[in-house]
Amino acid sequence: MSWYRNTVWFVKGLREYTRGGYESASKHFNPADLEVNVAGKSFLITGSNSGIGKATAKEIAKRGGTVHLVCRNKERAEDAKGEIVTETGNQNVFLHIVDISNPKEIWKFAEQFKNEHKLNVLINNAGCMVNNRELTEDGLEKNFATNTLGTYILTTALLPLLEKEADARVITVSSGGMLVQKLNVSDLQSGSGTFDGTMVYAQNKRQQVVLTEQWAKTHRNIHFSVMHPGWADTPAVRSSMPDFYQKMKNSLRTEAQGADTVVWLAVSSEATKLPSGLFFQDRQPVPTHLPLASTHSPPGDEEKLMELLEEFSQKFKSPSSGT
Repeated sequence: MSWYRNTVWFVKGLREYTRGGYESASKHFNPADLEVNVAGKSFLITGSNSGIGKATAKEIAKRGGTVHLVCRNKERAEDAKGEIVTETGNQNVFLHIVDISNPKEIWKFAEQFKNEHKLNVLINNAGCMVNNRELTEDGLEKNFATNTLGTYILTTALLPLLEKEADARVITVSSGGMLVQKLNVSDLQSGSGTFDGTMVYAQNKRQQVVLTEQWAKTHRNIHFSVMHPGWADTPAVRSSMPDFYQKMKNSLRTEAQGADTVVWLAVSSEATKLPSGLFFQDRQPVPTHLPLASTHSPPGDEEKLMELLEEFSQKFKSPSSGT
């Protein structure tokens, strides 16, 4: 079954996820959707010093939004901020140095951010694909800590701030790779069996889809979405998937093409006319399962994921943190 899934997925990817796929899909885009001014609105983007995160930040800054860049590497983040300000002329670009694989750091940052800023849109873009099993200083497997737990804690911690705003949105950058994975709540930290970084990443990306669906059910006045940017030429793809990059480099999307749907979900009024909790590709909601792929999980597993992540998150919350 996994052979079938992977083959169907790759054929689909060659057709839809490449630059050609974007060019084909974009013929149906309405340019007016992005002709908006978002001055006065506040956007927080994780992993925004390069790739899709930086491309998204630029597009939002161009449209007047206040942009909060949340990055791990101070030097690269300073460079990105300078580039965004210079290219867009928007001075309202702020930098926060946070490691999304460090739960305590996320809680601390979120508490401080809530006291000092408002927030209209949260964009969970930070992610990693570590190809060997590495543990963080807290003993967490690094992909899980960054992609799943980090996303869960940051979003959960900032929900009260988002709840205060009309038209609040949360967008999570997932991956079409999640289509080859069925949710597995029995081994969140990939401790058993052979470690395959690509499949661990795909599992984390499936978990992000489930998170989005679950949040949409419980927080009705926030619009949640999760998306696949396609196969884009980013520093992360080059470093994490060198073989894939070498084979596909002439067909990959640009960073801006990868970011297009993130921007659309963040700023367009059309996006929120669609239900909350959907998975998007090229400005369209798309199925979260391949045909006949047996990747559906029982609802109990989805609820179990939320319970387990809540347990993990509470372990790292300092007593002084609010809710």
